[in-house]
Amino acid sequence: MTASEDREQTLIDRIVRGETHAMKEFYDAYSGYFTAICSRYVFNRDDVKDVLQDSFIKMFKGLSGFRYRGAGSLRAWASRIVVNEALTFLRKHERMELVTAPVWDLPEMPDDDDPDFDDIPISAIQEMIRSLPVGYRTVFNLYVFEQKTHKEIGTILSITENTSASQLHRAKAMLVKEINRYRTEKRVSYEK
Repeated sequence: MTASEDREQTLIDRIVRGETHAMKEFYDAYSGYFTAICSRYVFNRDDVKDVLQDSFIKMFKGLSGFRYRGAGSLRAWASRIVVNEALTFLRKHERMELVTAPVWDLPEMPDDDDPDFDDIPISAIQEMIRSLPVGYRTVFNLYVFEQKTHKEIGTILSITENTSASQLHRAKAMLVKEINRYRTEKRVSYEK
């Protein structure tokens, strides 16, 4: 076991024993990362705080059943809790419209034509993703950031695999339009 793995395992053991200093240490170490994850799904700052609070409570209660599998396993396990809590929040508070369309109704866009974000600032990318309708954004985040398959997304959101694929396809098409608009606006302002 490496030194960092030993520290993580020791931290887990201390939290399971109920040491509040260990809980604060865990919170301080991971809260920024978990805030970023949660903010992909939930935008209101107060709602993000509520989701994170619920997430940390679940983490602290569930750590006794957590099985440490090496460096990164704690963060991955806790990240799934944050995503699940964010999705639970969305189900309760957001109207998630998931559009199912026949295959012939989808806009033309080859599967390998993913949006090219290379020259766009992260803040602009985040804003583009936030501007997507809730259903598109949720599927996009699950697929791209959480690396879920359409089958897994279907199970998580209680939709079919085809609906998940359709939502992703539409989200990518909207992002391509936003990227093109962004680049056009930048080009026009540069030429002035």
